[in-house]
This record gives sequence, C-alpha cells and structure tokens, in this order.
Amino acid sequence: MAILHCTPLPFLSLRTTLYSAKTTLTLTLTNPTTTKTRNPLFLAMNTLAKSEPVSSSGSSSSTYEVPELDANDMDRVADNAFRRYTWNTKRSGKGTAIVWFRNDLRVLDNEALYKAWLSSETVLPVYCVDPRLFATTYHFGFPKTGALRAQFLLECVVDLRKNLMKKGLNLLVQHGKPEEILPSLAKAFQAHTVYAQKETCSEELNVERLVMEGLKQVATTSGESSGVTVSNNILKLQLVWGTTMYHLDDLPFDATSLPDMYTQFRKARYSESGFLFTATNIIEAKCTIRSCIKLPPSLGPPPLIEDWGCLPSLEQLGLCSQSVIKGMKFVGGETAGLSRVYEYFWKKDLLKVYKETRNGMLGPDYSTKFSPWLASGSLSPRFIYEEVEKFDVSGVYRVMLLNSSGFDVQVVLGKFIATGAKTRICLNPGEMVVPGTISIRDSEYPLIDANMKELSTTGFMSNRGRQIVCSFLVRDMGIDWRMGAEWFETCLLDYDPCSNYGNWTYGSGVGNDPREDRYFSIPKQAQTYDPEGEYVAFWLPQLQKIQKEKRNFPGNMYIPQIVPLKFGTITGNNKDHRSLGARRINHKGNERKLNFQKK
Repeated sequence: MAILHCTPLPFLSLRTTLYSAKTTLTLTLTNPTTTKTRNPLFLAMNTLAKSEPVSSSGSSSSTYEVPELDANDMDRVADNAFRRYTWNTKRSGKGTAIVWFRNDLRVLDNEALYKAWLSSETVLPVYCVDPRLFATTYHFGFPKTGALRAQFLLECVVDLRKNLMKKGLNLLVQHGKPEEILPSLAKAFQAHTVYAQKETCSEELNVERLVMEGLKQVATTSGESSGVTVSNNILKLQLVWGTTMYHLDDLPFDATSLPDMYTQFRKARYSESGFLFTATNIIEAKCTIRSCIKLPPSLGPPPLIEDWGCLPSLEQLGLCSQSVIKGMKFVGGETAGLSRVYEYFWKKDLLKVYKETRNGMLGPDYSTKFSPWLASGSLSPRFIYEEVEKFDVSGVYRVMLLNSSGFDVQVVLGKFIATGAKTRICLNPGEMVVPGTISIRDSEYPLIDANMKELSTTGFMSNRGRQIVCSFLVRDMGIDWRMGAEWFETCLLDYDPCSNYGNWTYGSGVGNDPREDRYFSIPKQAQTYDPEGEYVAFWLPQLQKIQKEKRNFPGNMYIPQIVPLKFGTITGNNKDHRSLGARRINHKGNERKLNFQKK
C-alpha cells in the first residue's frame, strides 16, 4: 500500500498568553479546524523556539535514559521475564488465527495472542499503521500523534517484532485502515478468527465496529476449508479484555452501574442487593487479580509470507525527527518496559521511597515512569502487580504503588465507565476567551514554562506539573480546556484518552465532577515542590544566574508579567486577586454531548 505522506510540522511547547502587545503572531479561535500547515499556532511556536536562549552550562544538556540499562542488559532482563512466564502446553486448534495488535504491543501476558495460538495451527500477528493516528485533533487541528510519541510507538513495534521472532513468529506490518486490511488478510489466509484487545474509547470502538462489518462480508470458500467449521461462513472478531489490572468480568458489580464520579464510587456502599460495603472494600474482598498469562516456548510456525513489511520513517508519516537532547529519553518497547520495572524495584530499590519522592519534578526516579509503556500496552498491569507482590511480601508498599501514575484508580475507573457506556460528558469549552485574537508567547511564569518545555522536549510531564498547567491555562488565562487536552494528546508519550481527557475535564470543572473552585496557586506550588528553583533552572537556563529562592519569582529579570494570577501574586502571597484575573466568559455556545471517551 502507498506510504502516508503529510506535511512536516514543528513540535514545540504550547505557550499562549492573553493581551500581549508586541509578539509575533496571533491565533484566531473562530476556525478551530484550521489545517496544520496554516495554523499560526505552529508558526508562532516555531518562531519562539528559534529565539530561546541556549545555556552553555553542562546541566542544560543533561539527559537521562529511561531505563538506564544498556541494550544487552535489557535483553537479559526481558529473557529472564519470558522464561518465568513460560510453560509447556499443547494447542488443540485448527486453521489460521490472526492477532491484531493495537494498544497491547507486548508478548508477555497477552491473552489475545495466547488464545489465537491455542485455537489454531498457525498464528498471523498483524500491526496496521492506521493513517487516522497521524491526522489532526478534533477542535484545534494539532497532530494527533506528535514526533516523540510516534518515535516511541515505532520503537515499540520494532521490539514487538523482535520478541515475536524469539517465540517463532513474525509481525506483518501493513499500511492502511484495519477495517480494510484485516478482512482482506482473513480471506487470503482463510482465517477463522481475528483476536484483538478490547478498547474502550469512541474512535477505537468505531474501528472495531468497521472491522466486524468487514469480516461479516468475508466468507471462506468452504465451511471447513480452513480445517475448522465456521458458523454461517462468517469470520469472527474476538475481543479480549486486557487494559486494566482488574479484569472487567471479575468486578463484583456491573460496569454499567458505576457512579459518574470517583468520589461517589469511593463512598458508595455495595452488596449483592444494595449499598452496604464501600466499593473499594468490596473489590478487595471479592475481586482477585488474575495471574499473568503464560505462553509456550514456541508460538510457531508462522504463515508462509515473503514480505512481512516495514515501518515508515517519521518523515514518511509527515513528522520532523526530534532528538531528546535534555531531560528524560524514554526507550520504547516491551524489552525496555520490563527493564524499567526491574530497575525501579530490584536494581535501585526505589519502591521503598516512593511515598517520599512521588511529588518530585526533576530526574527519572522520583516516580515509577511506567506510564509510557502501560499506555502503549508494552507493559501488563498484572505483571507489575506480581512484581510488587514478590518485592513486598508484607504488603506495606503495595497500596502506594497501586495508587501511583499508571495505576491510579480513577484512570482505571474511567475505562470501566467508558466500557459501561453510562457516563456522558459535555465536551464544551467551559470558560474560555471571547473568540478573537490571542497571542502566542511565553507565559512569564517559570514553573509553567519549564513544565511545557519539558513536555515538548521529552514527551513527559510530572503528575504535579500536569495539574498546575491545566489550572493555569483554564483558571488564570481563561483558555478553552480542549486546547490544552489536545496539545497533551499530541505530545505525551503516555497519552491515554480516558486519563488525558478525564483529567482535563476534571481540572477545568466541566466533567463528571464540575467544580468551579479547583485551582492550583503557582506561587504555592513553586514554593512547595521547587523551593530552590532547581527544576525551573534546569529547563530555563537563563534562571541559573538568579538566586535560588528567586528563580520561581524573578519578576522583570525574566519576562514582564502580562497575565495576572487569579489567586496569589508572583511574590508568593496567596491573597485573593479576583479583580486581576484574566477576563473570562461562560461560553454556552452549542454544547455537544459526547461519550466520555470521545477524543
């Protein structure tokens, strides 16, 4: 199939400011569907990036590989993990089964892969480079997948192929839409079933529906021509739940009965006949986390295929290659993910200090950093849980980890709610600026700028930083929260629609838990989590010459203040400054009620 071609774009930080006088370009919000090539937001960011000062100090070019193990050590760690989860069993199936890899780019604990092997004589693993992943976001026309996440994703697929080959298989890489590719492959190889991981969000669910429709139209030449009787000559798409630590079928209540809000869920009382026990207690009491799936030593033989296909380059996907020259450089793939778990638990013994370090902002080890591999499915949540159990026989640290990034119960709840199709949110602008012109430039608050610089440079931002920048964009600047959510979708390596859009609606007060007073004071956050300005000085080298206690509040030594804070001043006082806040309106507009999982 033809390789995708798109217009290359710069992927730089989002820095938007109201009422600027002498800045480069303006963005008109009246046409959110502006194409990538003409969107002045990208042009402005490109101009700003060229003018950013570059420090000659050694710290400004510091990079941290995550994980820090070399390639040989990572292979040894992965091979040891595969051996622990290997057992000898016999397959009883006939014919050919297809495994459609999506957001489950791993071999270890992949139930769809195991079921495909068990039900067949030959397994055909397939990955589709779907052009829709590299289109633009719904409202503001940002790239859906930026260069950094695209590179991480490509590394994940390369590593998946390597690990499948160790198991006697290969990975067929196809360019195009799954609903066109999979029925064609199923017909060509006379497959009886396509196995895939079940997803929860609207765009993925729509693709599942289209694949099902395509498979229904493909019939084998004979009901038993593939060695297995196919009912009504219709191919099946069998979807397997594998995105969360708890299996959907093991919940002690129906997913459709879940409350809309996490607070309600936490306080709810459940029993077989009513509300008697807290939801969390009843899950712990009645729910068992399933063990990881064990695979046989070999999953072969693979089908006879002459050309297994190759992955596109970033340039062929319409993206500009971007090297991480500062901060954390995440290595994509299951091998790297397994190695990070080993490094965090066993080599560095960091779980013991997780509670004290989890609110950090600088360096690779203040939190687990598992989330990029969890988001791509390169790591299994159940595998991490089993590693915690081995490390923490007494259970002292288990609860702490299961509430960490990547295991946050609110994120897991979001996936269950989305699956139950119970909750709807209004993807409405909430409080936003009057459609007109706004300027694109630095925010003049070092803590905001440093976080956005880290995001655009590495594809990652601390949980603390995500809350702060969300509050600033929505509460202080009065900008449409969807702009921030879509920019995070572009940049984040660990992008997940449930957590990203759920957290942005939560922070902006327009989701299932609408509160207008959810606000993060920048001075307070800076003084609490970066008291000596180490984080901001790392990402903004021009602040290194300023006294540590003034780095977060440099005044005119940095950039003149343009947007006053809603609460607090840059000197750290937390007084109410409502009259100085950015002008905002309650934009009612034509609100569209969409699924919680709508991207």
